[in-house]
Amino acid sequence: MSNSVNQFAYVPNTSNYQWGYGGSIPNIPITGAPADTNFSRFAMLNDGSTYRMYFFKGSSNNTLYQFAFNGTSYAYGYNSIPVLTLTNIPADADMSSFAMLHDGAAYRLYVRRLGNPTLLYQAAYVPGSTNYQFGYNSIPQIPVTGFPNDADFSRWSMLFDGSAYRIYTMKLGSNTVLYQGSFNRGANAYQYAFNSIPALNLVGTPANSNLARFAMLYGQNNYRFYFQTL
Repeated sequence: MSNSVNQFAYVPNTSNYQWGYGGSIPNIPITGAPADTNFSRFAMLNDGSTYRMYFFKGSSNNTLYQFAFNGTSYAYGYNSIPVLTLTNIPADADMSSFAMLHDGAAYRLYVRRLGNPTLLYQAAYVPGSTNYQFGYNSIPQIPVTGFPNDADFSRWSMLFDGSAYRIYTMKLGSNTVLYQGSFNRGANAYQYAFNSIPALNLVGTPANSNLARFAMLYGQNNYRFYFQTL
């Protein structure tokens, strides 16, 4: 069971994300998690006022637990709807991993198509409810194009930086190389290297990091990267 995350930040004018860089808290506890929290499926976002973290409930494919940063830890239910429900899930959605972001107007959630990791299904939070609904206020399906053949789509994340929707995967077999793309509105697709540094490097990764999963967000003018701890 994870009980914390290691935090990295992007070093401006380089291709590096460095652990603890630029005022990042190197390690942040996760507190109050229900006993059936599934730490193997997590995502994060920043909505402009709060850094948020999400996990699936156990083996469920439609129930999320929500946490938020309270100044010292990511605390379950803090300033949050504790339990969220996913609705209208496509029958062929791969629910083994997911990504989230907030684009200034909407909270969004993404999963891949089963057997086709380069097609994303998009959901959005329905205001005034406890639901994320697939296809609501969203482009229902978005292709991901141009990524190298060794892109590891089992390790991926997304963020919105105020101007660009970005997607990241690790390089297959590597724990230090991160591939980057962003949404091209003209092509209606996430494209590798579009408006992006194509390959980024992780620097200073602590030995206790769980390299099987990561999450990203943008906040306080910093791009941030997180590994859970073992």
